[in-house]
Formats: sequence, C-alpha cells, structure tokens
Amino acid sequence: MTKEQLRKSTITILNQMDAAQRKKVEQQLHHQLVTSSIWKNADTIGITISKGFEWDTNKLIKQAWEQGKTVCAPKCVPATKTMDFYAFHTYDQLEVVYYRLLEPDPSKTVYIPPANIDLLVVPGIVFDQKGYRIGFGGGYYDRFLVGFPNFTVSILHSSQLIESIPKNVFDIPVQHLITEAGLLLKKK
Repeated sequence: MTKEQLRKSTITILNQMDAAQRKKVEQQLHHQLVTSSIWKNADTIGITISKGFEWDTNKLIKQAWEQGKTVCAPKCVPATKTMDFYAFHTYDQLEVVYYRLLEPDPSKTVYIPPANIDLLVVPGIVFDQKGYRIGFGGGYYDRFLVGFPNFTVSILHSSQLIESIPKNVFDIPVQHLITEAGLLLKKK
C-alpha cells in the first residue's frame, strides 16, 4: 500500500470507532503516557491541539498544567512547511488558523526553542514497529525533528501500528510509541 492508501484506510478505522470504545482507548493512552518516566521527567511538553479523529490531547494539556509543566504547541508556517513552538497557559492564547486548527498566537505566547522542549508528543496516523510514521503529509514534523535533541513519543491505538511503512530518506522515527497496552518502543 502507498502512504496515502495507508493514511486513508487508518483514518476510516479510527472514524468507525464508537464513542465508548474511543473514550476507553483515550483513557488507556493517557494513563500509559502520564505514568511513563519520559512524561514524569519532562518539565516542558510540546504537543498539538487535537481535532477530529485524532486522540484527544486536551486532557493531557490540562494534566500537564496541573502538574506545573510548561506546555507549548506548534505554530506552522505553510510557506516554508516549518513550525515553531510557543508556550501557552490558557486556550485564550490560541487562534484558529487554516483547516480550523488551533495554534498559539505569537503575540500572546512565548517562543520555546527546540532544545528546551523535554518531551515532544508527535502526532501521526500510521506507525511501524521502528517508530516511523505517516502523518498528514506536510512533512512539518520531519523537518522539525532534524536535530531535535530530546525525547519524542506518539500515542496510538494498536490498529494504527503496522509492521513496516514506506519510508523516504528524510523521514525521522519517533523514539517511543505508546498504545493502549503500554510502551512499545523505547530508544535513546
């Protein structure tokens, strides 16, 4: 299968999950992540604001705030397909951008250099056993991860995990994969 076929078939599977099953999986994913040493040891967490079929990150953001962690989210620059992370403390510091995504408003937030992000929660749709991922096709995270010095993790349902995905030379794997069953991949 091509990356696009894998992306579409996995999105279909995720969209077909009923609300009760989805809630249960999200609770398991959140528990597995927040009880992990990579979460516990992180002072600053980089994370996207989820929407649609993505696993809910809002509860993770609120939990991080409750634990006194700094939370930062990406601000994408479509012209260069790059992104910068900005710390935010309330959802009022976010703005609606293209595709109705929520991103930090740079005039209301503080820029966080990549080296200051202890743990980056990387979104994705399909993952393989080595941590390679298929995202939304823009390449933003692969560009950002070049030289990223700290820990990366993705949360995913076991249905999003396959043996191997087609890779490009610029693809960068995620170091840790967490499913509803626990930590699957541990590098670094």
